[in-house]
Amino acid sequence: MPARCARYLQYTARGAPASVNEPMKRSFRPSASLVDSYEQRDPDIPGTSYGKPPLAKAAGGERVGAVPPFPSSGARHGPSPIGPCHDRITTEQNGGDDTMRLRALLDTDALGLRLLGGEDELDRTVRGVMTTDLRDPSRYLSGGELVLTGLAWRRGPADSEPFVRILAGAGVAALAAGEAELGDVPEDMVRACAKHRLPLFAVNERVAFATITEHVVRQVSGERAGDLAAVVDRHRRLMTSGPAGGGPDAVLDLLGSDLDLRAWVLSPTGRRIAGPHGHGRDLPAETRTELAAAHLAAVRGGRRGPHRTAVGGTTYSLFPVRGTRGAGGGGREGALAQWVLAVAADAGEWPEERLDLLRGVTQLIAVERDRRDSARTVRRRLAHEVLELVRSGAAPTEIAARLRVAAPVLLPGLTAAPHWQVVVAKVDWRGEPDGAERTPDTGDGGAAVQALLEEILVDPRTAGTEPSDRIAVTHAGDEAVALVPLPAVAADGAPVDGTTGCELAADILLRTVREPLSAGLGDEGRLTLGVSATVHSAEGLRGALEEARHARRVAAARPGRVSAAGHQELASHVLLLPFVPDDVRRAFTARLLDPLREYDQRHRAELIATLEAFLDSDGSWTRCAARLHLHVNTLRYRVGRIEQLTGRDLSRLEDKLDFFLALRMS
Repeated sequence: MPARCARYLQYTARGAPASVNEPMKRSFRPSASLVDSYEQRDPDIPGTSYGKPPLAKAAGGERVGAVPPFPSSGARHGPSPIGPCHDRITTEQNGGDDTMRLRALLDTDALGLRLLGGEDELDRTVRGVMTTDLRDPSRYLSGGELVLTGLAWRRGPADSEPFVRILAGAGVAALAAGEAELGDVPEDMVRACAKHRLPLFAVNERVAFATITEHVVRQVSGERAGDLAAVVDRHRRLMTSGPAGGGPDAVLDLLGSDLDLRAWVLSPTGRRIAGPHGHGRDLPAETRTELAAAHLAAVRGGRRGPHRTAVGGTTYSLFPVRGTRGAGGGGREGALAQWVLAVAADAGEWPEERLDLLRGVTQLIAVERDRRDSARTVRRRLAHEVLELVRSGAAPTEIAARLRVAAPVLLPGLTAAPHWQVVVAKVDWRGEPDGAERTPDTGDGGAAVQALLEEILVDPRTAGTEPSDRIAVTHAGDEAVALVPLPAVAADGAPVDGTTGCELAADILLRTVREPLSAGLGDEGRLTLGVSATVHSAEGLRGALEEARHARRVAAARPGRVSAAGHQELASHVLLLPFVPDDVRRAFTARLLDPLREYDQRHRAELIATLEAFLDSDGSWTRCAARLHLHVNTLRYRVGRIEQLTGRDLSRLEDKLDFFLALRMS
């Protein structure tokens, strides 16, 4: 104990942060002792394990004797006097109150477990582990154990059913059978476990039961068996492996090696910032998107982290990563710029010590986030200077000079002046109409929208904390403005510098981010975005800015929490629709579409859907019928009914146009 105290004091003397020291003080208990999981095998009986039973019973069923304390590390154990029996370790014996799920056992490749049955029962809680080769181990079971067996008790197929029945009656969590004795797990055992709804695992012959026992004990013991030195050392390594020691990836690797926790750092749009290394250890894009959406929705709802959610049958715990400066802090706008630490585990069953450790990890990651935010200062300042020149009506030569400074910063190695696009974004909240001034008590959302636009414009194929930021974003009030350089294009359409690059399209920008951002905005907020056409020189930059702003206003007139419009739409009917007065819009659509809606409600005739498909097919009977999976005669009947109800003729261009506009405005 004096040595452990010395290590603790030496660590605190080095100036560890208070947020790290406090969990150490709480977990430091002089009375704590180490638990040694052990396994002794009889060389004459393969697969058997020897150990000490926790209690013996007298003839009358009374427990006699005391539970012998588990010896400290390094102690040796001889065979139990009662012969082949068991090793049993539970959370009560370890002094911990943490639990784990069966499902988590399959996530650790080193355990060599293969599920043979009971997939529907994988959410059972494991409260301990027991190794046995007794035919009837019921007197040593209290429920919730993972039972490990080498099958030495089995003499024939008839032995499996009573053995499994005893385990199921005792309420064990699952059975894991070793393959070293008989090779493959017998089919009669698989059937017996299926009959009694007992999950069954096969243990690879190369994996010792002691490996599985140690893993389970480590997971269910909140203090890693009271080993204070291990806790202190873990914190020390996490601190020294922060930004200067490899960034978030190094921290997440330590979580995996020390606590068998798989964790990822995700952006608010679901982009992977950091994660565990190794083949097959990344999250699918769909899972990342769902996790980001769940995190933003939970933060918007005011729930305190960690937030738990299930995706694809796996429970994840989501820890907010709040920056200490700029965007990404508190408030509804700041939540849209937060990173999130997603851990593939249920934190609802963790002790406070482990929660404190994970909160400390988020603080380390927040330092990395702030460092990345600071690295964008130069780009943001360049964008601000260019925007101020454009807004103040500066001469094109002055704007061009500033762009020549910005170009090599954003696109290093260019030999020709790039082309430029402008993107404008804004977040509006309910009660704050588009164009209204933000009142002082609602906070400044410009920095958050700026960070959000930077995230949206990052190449979705780029991962890590250092994406190729080929953009410069600033904000004026609540509006964020991005300058996006594009390689100059020659007459044949190829970039003159041999680089790759193409014009940004509004709909593509939001394709992968719409779901998580919609969850973060909820019913109170809206994100609108406008994209300009490409301009080739400084002379066109002022017009590009106005074009992007006008496109954003067109997007604001559309339904949906997240919407965008591009410059192409400013030359179509879409430009006119937002400026139609609401009363005119309602009267026009009601006159044409209400008769069809009422008929559909009464007869389920799908006339509205038929009308949309007919117009989208340019009035082609054959293509429309194929699209709706109808016979042409059925389609002609429906179109005739539409004409009868509305008094219009769908063979006339004017009537087709009226229906088209009514559908767009409805």
